[in-house]
Amino acid sequence: MRVHLTTERLVISPLTDADAAAFTAYRRVPEVARYQSWGTDYTLADAAALIAAQPVNGLPAAGEWAQWGLRLGTERPAALVGDIAVGADAAQPDTYELGVTLDPQHQGRGYAAEGLTAIIDWLMADHGAHRIVMQGDARNAAVLALMRRLRLRHEGSIVEGDWFKGEWTTLERFAVLRREWHAD
Repeated sequence: MRVHLTTERLVISPLTDADAAAFTAYRRVPEVARYQSWGTDYTLADAAALIAAQPVNGLPAAGEWAQWGLRLGTERPAALVGDIAVGADAAQPDTYELGVTLDPQHQGRGYAAEGLTAIIDWLMADHGAHRIVMQGDARNAAVLALMRRLRLRHEGSIVEGDWFKGEWTTLERFAVLRREWHAD
């Protein structure tokens, strides 16, 4: 099963070797790396290793992660504007965690919400997801606003519960159940 989703403006599929340079470039931007697990020293070799380690079937197994590119479907070749990480919970069945990163040149245009909505729909409808979670650094106002726009439920704050890049940080956790996602 190869992941290939399309929206009005995006094509969403696993990252490939052709994405490595663009992927590396935006991961090196300080404001992108600030709230992420990597630093501005992210290399092309790091990207190549991440891409090579992707699940063969697209959907990650319990405890694994997959990285899917967000590409502009209106351009040829389709330009990589960002990516969405999809992690399958190691302990809870049918539970996934999502994360999103966008190239700063493409932020503020709704691509993150469009891509996340498509992935949540796909996980819920096609793969029987029971629960989707996202979390973000409390200082990252843009990602917190994004999770609220997606109508994810705020489940709580993990106050100074994450030792991250040399300091204690607070995480805000959001989630949605399948019955909530399709409640409209």
